[in-house]
Amino acid sequence: MTLRIAFSGAGLRTAHVLNIFRQKHKDVEFVGYFDPAPSMLHKLGDDIPAYTSVEQMLEKSQPDLFFVGSPNNFHLKHITLGLQAGIRMLSEKPVVTSIEDTFTLCELLAKYGHEQVMVGLVLRYSDHMLDLNKALQQGHLGKITSIEANELIAPYHGAFFMRDWRRSTALSGGFMLEKCCHDLDIYNMITGSRPRRVASFGSKRSFVPAHKDQSALDVYHTKKSVWNSADNPFNSDADIIDSQNAIIEYESGVNMSFHTNLNVPDEHRRFCVIGTHGMAEGDFHRGYLRVTTASDNHRVFDKNYLEDGDSKLGHYGADSNMVDDILSHLSGHMEVLPVSVVDALEAGIAALAIDRARTRGEVIDLTDIWSKFDSYQLR
Repeated sequence: MTLRIAFSGAGLRTAHVLNIFRQKHKDVEFVGYFDPAPSMLHKLGDDIPAYTSVEQMLEKSQPDLFFVGSPNNFHLKHITLGLQAGIRMLSEKPVVTSIEDTFTLCELLAKYGHEQVMVGLVLRYSDHMLDLNKALQQGHLGKITSIEANELIAPYHGAFFMRDWRRSTALSGGFMLEKCCHDLDIYNMITGSRPRRVASFGSKRSFVPAHKDQSALDVYHTKKSVWNSADNPFNSDADIIDSQNAIIEYESGVNMSFHTNLNVPDEHRRFCVIGTHGMAEGDFHRGYLRVTTASDNHRVFDKNYLEDGDSKLGHYGADSNMVDDILSHLSGHMEVLPVSVVDALEAGIAALAIDRARTRGEVIDLTDIWSKFDSYQLR
């Protein structure tokens, strides 16, 4: 059966995800796109019909799936149009870029149904998280007590953020939201709860004019920006941070420290989850997961995912797993996906609250925010 896909935003991420759909499904047809300045359309096909607005595209192309791959600040508008048209959507993360817009979307989802929107929060689809979930369900960790985690990205990737449109908080929602919402989502999943209070400190200290001489090095230009780009990552108008630490207290009582940095030569994305009966330590980038019990120091799980060869490609293999599950869901073979748009909104609120704590220099209590969020009865 043909899967008709229309999309907004013909950029790097859209081309990557939709090509996976084309590889996984024997009959995918791209029936239209909207993007005033497409940069990666050639990777999908030069014969895809172009439309002058999302409204026109959805009305004329009649897609089975609308992929929202436009820059973050356009997501709410495009999702709204998709909901009004009654079309299933897959939206890139983050779904919205402010807490205010979160509540606007909550109202729309309550009206049209949150099942209309799927979301590309990929880490829940990773083999790391699938295996960690099994360990949690089997009781190897017991009750979770604390978590230590990070997302430390390499200089080439950090420089990309400082040159790309994502460098603007107005467009992206900030680095914590744009890049780390994946991580915050899986820690909501692991704790089975949401942040109750957050504190955070961060600034831009590496990608600053004092270090502009480094911009001549090839490593800072390896990953190309294709829209609204800047030439020099050290001297751009970026208003995002390049290092940040957060402390989170969850509703379940779990405490977590989280660290991100954009200029780490030997990058890693590590988590250490400690419970009453054991612990799980893993690293997405370095490719391992180990689960150890407290009573006898027994290693009940130890896997190196890099032995699979291509497991580091596409978010450690999670992009491929995600498309498999979405296709299964659309065909009626999988009732519930591992992550929902409601999960995505909760992770987004966490990221936005962490940045609010950083900019205000306060500990932010999310009790009132969650009370309003829950009033929409999306779960």
